[in-house]
Amino acid sequence: MTDGYSAWAPLVVTPADIGAEAAPESLIGHLRELADLDALLVREKALVFRGFQVGTAELDTVLDLLLPNRLAYVNGNSPRTKVGQNVYTSTEYPPEYTISMHNELSYAHQWPARLVFFCEQAAETGGATPVVDGVRWLEALDPEVREGFADGVRYTQNLHGGTGFGKSWQDTFETDDRDEVERLLTGTGADHEWTRDGGLRVCQTRPSTLRHPVTGAEVWFNQADQWHAAGLGDETAAALHRIMPEKDLPQSVTFADGSPIPARYITQIRDRGLNSAVDVDWQTGDVLLIDNMLVGHGRRSFTGRRRVLVAMSD
Repeated sequence: MTDGYSAWAPLVVTPADIGAEAAPESLIGHLRELADLDALLVREKALVFRGFQVGTAELDTVLDLLLPNRLAYVNGNSPRTKVGQNVYTSTEYPPEYTISMHNELSYAHQWPARLVFFCEQAAETGGATPVVDGVRWLEALDPEVREGFADGVRYTQNLHGGTGFGKSWQDTFETDDRDEVERLLTGTGADHEWTRDGGLRVCQTRPSTLRHPVTGAEVWFNQADQWHAAGLGDETAAALHRIMPEKDLPQSVTFADGSPIPARYITQIRDRGLNSAVDVDWQTGDVLLIDNMLVGHGRRSFTGRRRVLVAMSD
C-alpha cells in the first residue's frame, strides 16, 4: 500500500467551512451553488456533510440535489424497509454484528454510481459506517488472491416464493409479477429458473475488479466474502452446512468456472477490507455521499437505537 492510500479519508464539510449557519437551508444552498459535484466526488471519493442539522423534513430536498435519479433497491440481497420515495433503512442485521466491506449491488448487472446515507439517529455506542478506498483494498490483498479472482466470480441466489430461508423473489425485485421479474432479468447475462416450490434461482458471472470510468483506477468490486459461507465465521458456516448444501443456501459464490473459493481467501478479503477502512462515526443529522465504485462501505456493531437511511442513484 502507498502512503497516499493509507492517508485517505472522506472530506468532511461543515457550516464553518462554507461560512454558513448551522441549518439545513445552508447545506441546500451550498449544494445548489456547487459548480461540479461530480468532479468533487470523484476527487474526494466520499463526502460527509456535518453540523447542518438536517432532519427528515429536509431529506428529500437534499437527496434530490445529491442523487438526480433516485433508484429502487431492485435485486438487492440485504434486508431493508422502504420508508420513502426510493429511500430505505440501512441493513437490518442484528446490531451485535459487524457488516463487512462491500460496494452496493456489485454482484448485479447494474449498480448505483452514488449512495447517500443519512443519520436520523446515531447509536448509543458504536455503529460507525466504515468506508474503504477500493484501490487500497485491492492492493491490500495477497497476489495469490488477486490472481485467483482474475477471471471473476459466479453468484447464485435461491429466492423463495413467500415462505422459506432468506429473501423472497417478491421482496428482492419489489414485485409479485413473474413477467416483470423476467423483464428485469432479460439482458443482464444472468441465468434463472423458476423452481417447483414457487421460488427463483438466479446465477450470474461478474468481474471481481473494475476500472472507474473517470479515473481509470482499478478497484476491488465484488461481494464474494459476503456471499461465501466462510465470510460468516466458522461456527455459522458449520451450522449452515448442517442444514443444507452450499448450492441450496439463499446465496453462494464460486469462481467463474464453478470451482470453490478457498475459505482462507474469503477471510483475507473480509479482514483486510475492514482493516483498511476509515470509520465515519455518525452524528445525528450527518449526510454521507460516496462514489459506489471507488469506495466500499460496511457497518460496525452498536448498542442502543440507530437509524440510518440510504438512497442511491445511477
